[in-house]
Amino acid sequence: MHKYGDVIVPSGLSRVRARRFARGAGSLIHLTAMRHSLCAPVLVSCALLVSLSSLECQGPPAAAAGVPAGDRALAPGSRVWMHAHNCYPVDGAWQDRLARALGTGLPWVAIEQDLVWVPDAAGTGGRTVVAHDTPARGDEPTLETHFFERVRPLLERLLAEGDRERWPLMVLSLDFKTNEPEHHRAVWDLLGRYERYLTTAVKGSGAGRAAMLRVGPLLVLTESGPGQEDAFYTRLGNGATLRLFGTVPPPDLDEDARKRRHEIPADTLIASGATDYRRWVNFPWSAVEAGGPAESGPWSSADEARLGALVARAHSLGLWIRFYTLNGHPPEESLGWSDSYNFGSSAAVRTRWQTAMRAGVDFVATDQYEAFADAWTHRQPAAVPGGPSRETPRPRQPVAYMPSISSR
Repeated sequence: MHKYGDVIVPSGLSRVRARRFARGAGSLIHLTAMRHSLCAPVLVSCALLVSLSSLECQGPPAAAAGVPAGDRALAPGSRVWMHAHNCYPVDGAWQDRLARALGTGLPWVAIEQDLVWVPDAAGTGGRTVVAHDTPARGDEPTLETHFFERVRPLLERLLAEGDRERWPLMVLSLDFKTNEPEHHRAVWDLLGRYERYLTTAVKGSGAGRAAMLRVGPLLVLTESGPGQEDAFYTRLGNGATLRLFGTVPPPDLDEDARKRRHEIPADTLIASGATDYRRWVNFPWSAVEAGGPAESGPWSSADEARLGALVARAHSLGLWIRFYTLNGHPPEESLGWSDSYNFGSSAAVRTRWQTAMRAGVDFVATDQYEAFADAWTHRQPAAVPGGPSRETPRPRQPVAYMPSISSR
C-alpha cells in the first residue's frame, strides 16, 4: 500500500484508479469525521478501504429507464445501498443514529427520515420535524437541522470535485407520517433551497419514457402517500424540475391478502414501471417470507426464488426495489428497534442480507448499520439462480452496497 494525499491506497492500482479511490475514501472520511453537529468523529479503517478496492460491481440490466448512458450508479441493480432505517432520535434517545450511519465506511448510504408536520400556534404555518409517532411532541429536530445542515459540507465538497461518476453518493429517503398539503409545500420549498445538490429530472422530457435523471450528489426519494404525487409531480407543468421521486403505488390488499403477500405474483405486486416521477417500489419482507422476520422459518430455495422474482420484475420495469426491515439480534441488544423486524439471530439476518445483495436488491433497510456494513464488505457476488443475468466488470472506482429508504 502507499499514500495518495492523506489516504492509504492499495498497491497495484493505476494512477487514475488510485486518484478515484482516494477521492471516494476521502469524501467518506471527511463525512464520518466532520463535527458539524455530529457525535465524535469516526475513522474509516484501512482494512475496509482495502476491501473496497477489490470489490466487483454487478452490472445493471440493459436499457434501464431514465438512466443516462454511462451513469451506472443509477441503473436498477447496479448498487446495493444500506438503507439506514429510522435514522433519527426518538423521544430524545438514540441521538447518534445519523452519525453511526455515516460512519460505517460504506462508499454510499441511504438515510431514512420520518416526517411529521407540526402546525404553529396561530395555525398559519408550521414546521417539518423528524419523528416517528404522531402527533409529534414538538421538540423534535427539523428535517433541515437534523439532516441538511449536517451533510451540507460533504455535498459542497462533492460539487467542487465534480466527479459525476460517483453521484449520487447519498439517498435521502422520506417517510411522511402526515400528509397535509402544507406539509408537502414546506418540504418542496426546503428541497428547492438545496436543489443545487439534488439528482433531478425534467417533467415531460422523456418522449414517452421516464425522463433522464440529471445526477447530483444527493437523490431524494419518497413513497406514495395521500397527495404526494399531486404535490410533487402532477401540479407541475411540463418542463418543471422534479426534486424528488416516489414509488409505484402498491396494490390495495385486504387483511387476508396481506397475510398472503408472499404468494401474490410479482406482476400483481409490481403492476407498472418507471415514469418521470415513479422510480422505485417498496415492500415489507413479508412479500418474500410469510409473516416477515419475526415469523420466518429456515431460509429455503423457494424463498430465494421468490426474492429473485420480485427483484427481476422491478428491474425489468426500470425500478429500484427496497425491502424493510431486516434485523437479527437477541432482544436485550435492541436499541429501540421493532420486534417485528427481528429474525432473532445474527446468523439468520446475515443469510437474508447476503441473499438480498446477491439478488441485486437496491435498498436493504436495517437498524443494524455497522453489522450490515460488515456483511456488505464480505458479501458473496454470485447471482441468485433464476434471477436476472448480470455482468461483473472490474470496477472503475471503489464500489459499495448500502443503506436505504423508508420505514413503517
